[in-house]
Amino acid sequence: MTMAIVGYVAIFVALFCFLYFFHRKQCCKTPLLIDWPIFGMLPLVLINISHAHDFISHRLIQLCGTGEFLGPWFTKMNYLVTSDPSNVHHIMSKSFDNYVKGPEFRDIFQPFGDGIFTADSETWKYSRSLFHSLFRQKRFELFLEKTIQKKVHNSLLPILDHAQQQGTVIDLQDVFNRFTFDNICSLVLGYDPNCLSIEFPEVAYEKAFNEAEESIFYRHIVPKSVWKLQEWLQIGQEKTMKKSCKVFDQFIYACIKSKREEIRKQRQNGIAESDDDHVDFLTTLISDEKGVHDNIFLRDATFNLFVAGRDTITSALTWFFWLVAKNPIVETKILEEIKQKFGSKDALGIEEVKKLVYLHGALCEAMRLFPPIPFERKQAINGDTLPSGHYIKPKTMILFSLYSMARFESIWGKDCLEFKPERWISERGSLIHVPSYKFFSFNAGPRTCLGKDLSFIQMKMVATSILSNFSLHLLQGHDVIPSLSIVLLMKNGFKVMIKKR
Repeated sequence: MTMAIVGYVAIFVALFCFLYFFHRKQCCKTPLLIDWPIFGMLPLVLINISHAHDFISHRLIQLCGTGEFLGPWFTKMNYLVTSDPSNVHHIMSKSFDNYVKGPEFRDIFQPFGDGIFTADSETWKYSRSLFHSLFRQKRFELFLEKTIQKKVHNSLLPILDHAQQQGTVIDLQDVFNRFTFDNICSLVLGYDPNCLSIEFPEVAYEKAFNEAEESIFYRHIVPKSVWKLQEWLQIGQEKTMKKSCKVFDQFIYACIKSKREEIRKQRQNGIAESDDDHVDFLTTLISDEKGVHDNIFLRDATFNLFVAGRDTITSALTWFFWLVAKNPIVETKILEEIKQKFGSKDALGIEEVKKLVYLHGALCEAMRLFPPIPFERKQAINGDTLPSGHYIKPKTMILFSLYSMARFESIWGKDCLEFKPERWISERGSLIHVPSYKFFSFNAGPRTCLGKDLSFIQMKMVATSILSNFSLHLLQGHDVIPSLSIVLLMKNGFKVMIKKR
């Protein structure tokens, strides 16, 4: 009797599995990868994880830009993956209100809190309005210029000069990491931690910030039940996540407390706040008498600004200098443009770098090939049909592969894999406007990055300062591959030798 029951159960389970597997096959019209029983398409992703971006790109090209990813059975790891500009335009602009970040996104990006990157509807609109009011102020732009120039001349150039004098190999990505961390601390918190110094000190909260971002990527490639269990048991990557967030949050809250005390004492003593010296983001928010922001709001806002203005610029600069070092003709043209417009001037300011068209095109081209944020994510509220013909059910997750978009001949032409700044410049020598749904590195539609212009200013000031003074020589045999993180960095760093011009 017992054996018969076991037999019936086995037959039922086998039949159920067959029917469920058949159902998945019927629902998935354009499978991104092979859908294995129980494990879904995840095994092939994990097998090719070391070159995941190129692996997915190759498959998307075969599928004309859009495919369906099905995760392990009975998990929520099911996505529509696309690199089709028409789909991007539809989702990010035309049907903007139907696509949100959603609760699943906020769960994965838990360290971001309720900041601008994870928020939807009114919360997002409020944060965007707040950031916009700060970024458009002329005094903030001047504060940015002063901060960048100070860090370039007091830290960046001396460190590179020291490396060339010593003849040592230097990790330029680490240099940019430290440079941008110091800058974003100064701009957001009004505090310079001096991570960028000749000693290359290990700063706990800077390291913690990096580890938190790596852990967030991990949550994208394993089922939610797995990382939730790890979170509950406090093991593996989730243990690292919690520890890192605690360290970084302690740093942020200490800065908030110190800033509140500083402003309180100034007001108590009747000291007027200088417009030029007190325009960092935290001071502006705390000093704003129109609204009262609690510490949690300030923490979430600053964390999101760190992500927006730190690692993205590190990524863009790292890949830009690597591409320039591999393409000496481009380097020569950048230097000729600087010399032609400004001679041998040592330091360029905001208004001057805005005039560098070829350099702007080279930076755009670097971010096209290696977008700082390699993938974007949205969730549908209601059912919809995309321009590609794919039907979107309510609550469907959509992943945009920005990395893949650059590798489509149908989007960028047969020379899409080439580093070619000229594609951004007209015959008259002016910049060509490329729609944001095609050049997606600064997002698109209503969520287009507010700090886009400020980012270009920072990158141009750094690029002109370094290229005018030094030439970079790639380390032979150094393996350059993209890292596995929510920001596209180099896994093994960017090792170079520095030579004085």
